[in-house]
Formats: sequence, structure tokens, C-alpha cells
Amino acid sequence: MSLAVRFSEYGTADVLRVVDVPPLTAGPGQVRLAVRAAGVNPIDWKILNGLARHVIPVDFPAGLGSDVAGVVDQVGEGVTAFSIGDEVLGSSLTPSYAQSALASVAALVAKPASVPWEVAATLAGAGITAWQALEKLKVAAGETLLVHGAAGGVGTFAVQLAVARGARVIGTASERNHERLRSFGAEPVTYGTGLVDRVRAISPRGVDAVLDTSGRGEIPDSIELAGGPARVLTLVAFDAVSLGIQVQMTDPGASGSEALRGILALVEAGRLHVPVAGTYPLDEVAAALAVSQSGHPGGKLVVLPA
Repeated sequence: MSLAVRFSEYGTADVLRVVDVPPLTAGPGQVRLAVRAAGVNPIDWKILNGLARHVIPVDFPAGLGSDVAGVVDQVGEGVTAFSIGDEVLGSSLTPSYAQSALASVAALVAKPASVPWEVAATLAGAGITAWQALEKLKVAAGETLLVHGAAGGVGTFAVQLAVARGARVIGTASERNHERLRSFGAEPVTYGTGLVDRVRAISPRGVDAVLDTSGRGEIPDSIELAGGPARVLTLVAFDAVSLGIQVQMTDPGASGSEALRGILALVEAGRLHVPVAGTYPLDEVAAALAVSQSGHPGGKLVVLPA
């Protein structure tokens, strides 16, 4: 038996329990991991609260978490990419807020020894999302990218990945996060009324592309600054599709491994930094989700099951 976080009804963190669960068995093309760290993402508390039930339905009892980093302790039929004892990171098939999880080999990459467990567990969800968004927007060197919610989970990756591509990045964020954005190579502006004027004050011709990770209602301003909707992409403002902008749903299977390898190369080179705001044992997952739901975690949150 091993421990895992489970809930048997939608609700607040009060419905969460740490329980013994039966051992998992790796199927064909899968490995089983001894989980060392699991990343916390906003989708986790949305699943718990039932806010995502129409997009991600669950069967009770259910678990949480998909970002994972751990050690392979069992390999399924046909697996040759990894062996028992290998340290890996990526996305899990079973909930990662647990001591044990299953993952598809295609969704994992090797974890470099120089990358701490708590950082490794934060890369898959937000990192792949940001990577794929920049690919879809075709952000290139010399262009100017506006990122809304630049200090958030996906925004932090998007800013640094775009800078690494040679793009100029303007990021919206509250003033308390401006210095952090500057450290990532972005030019910060505050969001809200007057955004177009503030952006044009530092970029008179506007911007080439916009990535919206916040859903605060900046889409009309974004279209104006980008000279049209074609290169405006949102991860959250689905109600703005009628304006002609792009919408993205992350697909780890499409280019997830490629993205993770690219991100890891930048992490190892010191060109991409992932601030970790807090780590939590399994029995304190409720606290981690509360911080995430507050909308101001100040960095990535990580569950350490071991």
C-alpha cells in the first residue's frame, strides 16, 4: 500500500483525505514512479471544487495532480527508454499527489542531476503550455510580445522562453511583481484601465503578438495593440473566440517531450529560473491549494509526497 490524496465529492479542501491505496501496476508503454515531487496548478483546485467538471469529469474517489518528478520503480511491457532507478519528470497518467504514480513513457524525459526535485516537478504543465503558445504565435527574434499575467505560472515560463528566442517582452503584472519580471528580462506594466497608453509609452508601434494567461478582460486592448486578432492568443478567455483570436488547450502529447528538453536546456544553462514559493507534504495539500486559489502564490507550489 502507498499514500495518496483522494476526495469522494466536490468541495473545498475539507473533503480531501490522505489514504492508503492499492499498488499500481505499469501497463504496456508505461512506467511506475516513486513520486519525489508533484507540481500544483490552478486546474487542481478547479477540479476539486467541481468548476472543471464539464471539461475534466472525474470518477470518485478521485485524486489530484499531473505534474510529476520521480524515480522509476517498475517498467511496463515494451518499455526500453527508461529503466528502474532512472530519475524522470513530466506528466502522470494517475494523480501525482501520491507516493506512487503511473506515467506514459512518451510524457517523460530524464531529469538532470543538477535540477532539484521541486523544480523538476513544476516544468510540465506551465512549461509545455508556454512553449506551445509561443510556437502557435510564431514568436521570433526581434519581435515584441505582450504577456498578460506575466508573473503567473505560465507567464513566468512564457516571458523567459520568449526572451531566450530573442524577443522583446512586455509583461502585465501588479507592481509588487515588476522587479521579478525585470529580472527575467521583461519590461513590466500594470494591468487595468489605461493599458494601451502604458504599453504605447514604451512601444509606440504596439506589439507583434499577445499571450493572454490572465483572462482579466484585456482582449480588446490586446487586439488594438497587435493591430488585429490574428496573433492574439488566450489560454483562458474562451468567451472572446468570436473576436477572431486564437485559443489554446495544452496538448502534452503533441510536443511535450520536445518542450521539456528545450526548457531543461535553458534551466541547466541558467537562462530560465523557476521560483518555488512553497513545498508541502501530502497532509498539507489543502494549504497548497488555498495558496494557489488565492491567485498570488509568488511562485510555483510543490507537493513532496515522500
